[in-house]
Amino acid sequence: MSTAETLVTGAMVLVFAAIHLFTKRLRFLDSTPRSKWLSFAGGVAVSYVFLHVLPEIGAHQRTFAAEMGVPALVAESTVYSLALAGLAVFYGLERAVKVSRARSRAKGAGDRLERRVLYLHLATYGAFNMLVGYLLVHREEGGAGALALYFVALALHFVTADFGMRNDHSAAYDRIGRWVIAAAVIAGWGLGLATQLSGVLIGCLFALLAGSIVLTVLKEELPEERESYFRPFALGLVIYAGLVLAERHLV
Repeated sequence: MSTAETLVTGAMVLVFAAIHLFTKRLRFLDSTPRSKWLSFAGGVAVSYVFLHVLPEIGAHQRTFAAEMGVPALVAESTVYSLALAGLAVFYGLERAVKVSRARSRAKGAGDRLERRVLYLHLATYGAFNMLVGYLLVHREEGGAGALALYFVALALHFVTADFGMRNDHSAAYDRIGRWVIAAAVIAGWGLGLATQLSGVLIGCLFALLAGSIVLTVLKEELPEERESYFRPFALGLVIYAGLVLAERHLV
């Protein structure tokens, strides 16, 4: 990676960290009905999944087939099974959060996470963030345009995810959680500069990342109590899709 690319990705990872540290100051997002900006970000995330993540999983599928010497159908099943596993793991984590908060309320301890569930939540999202930081340096789809689109999609995704995490355990998140996951994304970027993991391992991790992004979008946008807006959601989806298609076909 050139010095210029290092500086650009370094600036991007600092923005990611800043989002985690300062999302709580965006008080206009904390409203019912749901903020239109969050619905817009959800639309961008959905577009990112279908136009970036799923095609990139296909690229990793070819890497699996080549490096492991397995038939294309086996590689395809493996990669998409990992994406499904990523969705299942994050769904299980969200269920654990809800059950933990219910137990705390039943014990009269307030609406808070039990310590072990809090640590599990932070460890899981920390690993997710490390991968995001790593992929700033090592991505399947190269080029400045693709990197910019990756940055925009993940930045908006972080805003949405952070908003959800603060709803789950705002005190603990403000005290320690935001620092842990902000440090994790920087650590992942540093790891990407220091080393390059095998294509198969990156494919496995990326597939898990894909599943977690899908789950986060569904969790934040679909529940009825969110009172989400369809038009901002659709606008975010269409604008991001247009940018992706323009970057691929016009540049």
